[in-house]
Amino acid sequence: MTPEEIAGTLTELFDTSAINAIAPGSWQVDTSTFRLLVLLSEDNTWLRVLLPIIPAESGQPFLGQFLEANFDDTQEVRYALSEGVIWGVFQHDSGTLVSPDLSNAINRLISLHQAGLDNVFNQFIQSRIRQIIQAAKQQGQSLQATMQSLERFYAEGLMGDINQTSEAREEVLAVWRRQLERLWNED
Repeated sequence: MTPEEIAGTLTELFDTSAINAIAPGSWQVDTSTFRLLVLLSEDNTWLRVLLPIIPAESGQPFLGQFLEANFDDTQEVRYALSEGVIWGVFQHDSGTLVSPDLSNAINRLISLHQAGLDNVFNQFIQSRIRQIIQAAKQQGQSLQATMQSLERFYAEGLMGDINQTSEAREEVLAVWRRQLERLWNED
């Protein structure tokens, strides 16, 4: 893609007032929710699109899930860590890149940005639930016995908020029940 084609693709995706040419071969797209950077290498052979997702400090507990997402979920874009920020990154040889692929990559980066920690947090929780299931099965517990243990932990204040209402506790336990039922036979 030439710089003109890149600029044209950005114009198709965003309001022209949001797009700023910050240097030759470099653009910044500012919206109300994000700042996207599009950078060509000095020799115009390589394109990089960057979108900050979250501060690295916020994502630190989930770095494993970010790496797993790179392997399984993110397709042509990746999570990366640089300068205290977790970024969504797309890199491609500009000579073989076409406008629809650049548009798709930018849309995927925006999806990563919108999801923030949601997807990796859910993966983290799911892995913890699987660990609970594995431990329960190793102890010979059934799904029902495992659920009873969780109910007891909540009733005794070992889990959950001590000031939690009984209705709120029942909602949380219903979520536990659904997740345990969903994952029980996978392991």
